[in-house]
Amino acid sequence: MRIASSVRNADRMRHITEIAVKHGFGYFFERHNLRGMLPRIKARPARRIGTRGEHIRSMLEDLGPTFIKFGQLMSTRPDVVPQDIIIELRKLQDDVHPFPVEKAYETIESELRLTVERLFIEFDDVPIAAASIGQVHRAVLPNGDKVIVKVQRPDAESQIKSDIDLLYQLAELLRDHGGEDILIDPVGLVDQFARGIRKELDYRVEARNAERFERNFINDDSVVIPKVYSQYSTNRVLTLEYIDGEQLVDLDIESMEMAERKKLAVTIAECWLKQIYVDGFFHGDPHPSNILVLDDGAIAMVDFGIAGRLSDSDRNNIINLFLDVMNERIENIPKRMSALGVMFPREKEAEFVVEARDMFAKYYGVSLGDLDPVGVFRDIFSAIYRLRIKLPVHFLLLEKSAATLEGIGTQIYPSFNVFEFARPYTREFLRRRYSPASLLERGGRQAESYINVFRDYPFQVHDTLDLIRNGEVKINFVHRNLEDVMQRFTVLTNRLVVAVVLSSLILGSSVIGLFAEGGPRLLGISVFALFGFLVSGFFGLWIVGGILRSGRHKS
Repeated sequence: MRIASSVRNADRMRHITEIAVKHGFGYFFERHNLRGMLPRIKARPARRIGTRGEHIRSMLEDLGPTFIKFGQLMSTRPDVVPQDIIIELRKLQDDVHPFPVEKAYETIESELRLTVERLFIEFDDVPIAAASIGQVHRAVLPNGDKVIVKVQRPDAESQIKSDIDLLYQLAELLRDHGGEDILIDPVGLVDQFARGIRKELDYRVEARNAERFERNFINDDSVVIPKVYSQYSTNRVLTLEYIDGEQLVDLDIESMEMAERKKLAVTIAECWLKQIYVDGFFHGDPHPSNILVLDDGAIAMVDFGIAGRLSDSDRNNIINLFLDVMNERIENIPKRMSALGVMFPREKEAEFVVEARDMFAKYYGVSLGDLDPVGVFRDIFSAIYRLRIKLPVHFLLLEKSAATLEGIGTQIYPSFNVFEFARPYTREFLRRRYSPASLLERGGRQAESYINVFRDYPFQVHDTLDLIRNGEVKINFVHRNLEDVMQRFTVLTNRLVVAVVLSSLILGSSVIGLFAEGGPRLLGISVFALFGFLVSGFFGLWIVGGILRSGRHKS
């Protein structure tokens, strides 16, 4: 079995290199001495016209669904992927051919342990959508409820696992041979992709996300969340309420009245602002295909496989970040970003502060209610991306959601300005933050944390003393910039050794010259003594020359 898997992986790797060469990336293998991986072709493929982003997008489309999803992930990482490539990767569509309905029946019946005929009074054999992980069928439950049934592909888990293994191999290849051409951590990128797609393979995660969104919007008539039918759902089958609406991407915006367009933009904006400011739980993939527009003007969200979370602490830190921007406390921004999980190298922190002073000058003196949160986020993220500072995944999702919100809003309603709608949410958040109950709660949490510190302090001191008593304390000494000192010390030691040897040689030659009575002589001096003097003179001049050269180099 393991041999057969290795053979399949080798064939797949060969196919990947063929596709890479086809799209003009054969130079990478040639440049880094990996010609053995290149397919044997009689003629070099013709040079393809287009940008590097277009070539990468086309290559991923040819490589299949898993690589398309990986490209979609990279399109959400502007901190590590250049902007021209991101523009093309965002065009990737996860559309694949549906698998046979008989396979869908087998999966449903094995997961729900009943026949399709007993589970549903109607089941549409033609799927309404198909993607790399599963496909969606319309159906009707015995109680008359109209539903959609999301069925996972029979080979989805094994195929994705195999492709992830290949992605790791390719990532390690890029890391080891890419050199300065690779500006990102390819293995880390595959790690993030693997974690995300494994969650998408478990439909129970999507079901829990949908149920949480439903609870969050239960009192909001402008947003509809499909109901989850838990008794008809497993990790490979998900049954949701059918929502009759039109995808935002298919909506004929130009035929709508301007008032209708404004109302729709406001509804979408308020939906996402509530998720971010109030709930701290937001849809992580808000592209127009996942937003439905209903006949009464309400919207519905679908596809809950990816969701982002913001804790109360995260939202407090974001507000503090806005306050620092407005009050010109730019030197505090790296600290606020660090509290949000952004890791600033010391040398880049100073560079970021310099950039931020000029960038945020336009916000000085603006009240928090009039601040454009999307604009602030865009400016901060753009500076972070330029400096190639890595971000936590949930903030990448937040940035993507904010950018999508602004893009959708301006597309629907050209005069859309998100901060007009963000103002009441910001004020409400501040009101709740500084309310007596909230202050008391935060004070209680902080007091509890201090109490825990003081409570644990004696135990930590005791543990430290135990380590010292048992001889388990180790001190690691790390020297910095001592290489030049060590080199000079080595040269000095060598010269000292040579000088001692020369002294001994001169002394020995003198003794031979004075007391030797036999043996060959030259100018009345023993030849052996004369040879010792010559050798001593040569090395003596060499030492003097080295000292003079080092003195000139130092000056």
